[in-house]
Amino acid sequence: MSLQLVNYKDLKQIVKIEKDTNEYPWSLNNFKSSLDAGNSSIVLKKENRILGYAFFSIAATDSHLLNITVSSNYQGKGYGRKILEKVILQSSVLGATVIFLEVRISNHRAINFYEKFGFKRDAIRYEYYKGTPKEDALLMSKQGL
Repeated sequence: MSLQLVNYKDLKQIVKIEKDTNEYPWSLNNFKSSLDAGNSSIVLKKENRILGYAFFSIAATDSHLLNITVSSNYQGKGYGRKILEKVILQSSVLGATVIFLEVRISNHRAINFYEKFGFKRDAIRYEYYKGTPKEDALLMSKQGL
């Protein structure tokens, strides 16, 4: 098992995982645009199978976690922890001192996961996520990487 940088060849598997795990998934173009923009990304692989991934953006001393997902077949096995630990380390190495993220207010499992890593609840972004009805986002951050 290894953590490595995402490359364009990984996107087919990533999009499949994204569609299988998210009600409102990123599209292939969203992932391509993120890579084209120079955002940071990592993928957790076992042999040639992708178990999970993360995309994040660094701007000065801020890191913004854009997307983190573990394949539904591999959830609950500590892989999300491995990926988030690497995001935190990489963000720090790249000069970030804080990580920000948004999460659906109803996603209690994810909120609890982030809180275990020291993320704090900062604010609510009302009607941030599309859907019927639209859903609020909880803004969270982790200081002092």
